[in-house]
Amino acid sequence: MADGSNKEQEILVVMRKVLASIIKDTTPEFRTMRHPLSGSTIEDIRMCLTLIAARERELAEAASATESRPYYSDEKAKIGVVPVSEIGGLEKEKKTENEQ
Repeated sequence: MADGSNKEQEILVVMRKVLASIIKDTTPEFRTMRHPLSGSTIEDIRMCLTLIAARERELAEAASATESRPYYSDEKAKIGVVPVSEIGGLEKEKKTENEQ
């Protein structure tokens, strides 16, 4: 099943990218210009993008990957390694012993 959902995810990504490219290519340079697509076609594209986003969300929830979000490479990790010496105040005890 994982292979099928991966393929479905790939299809959704490609569909979203193609629709976004169509929007980018057909959007007039100036707001005063008439849009080449009809109003109903624009609304249909919006509905398609909404359905794609909803299905991608469902697949992510099914895969328990709701926390997989983009991050910056220089962003500090939310999960880090905690040295054993810092657990339960052991670090404080060692400092007070060394000071005496």
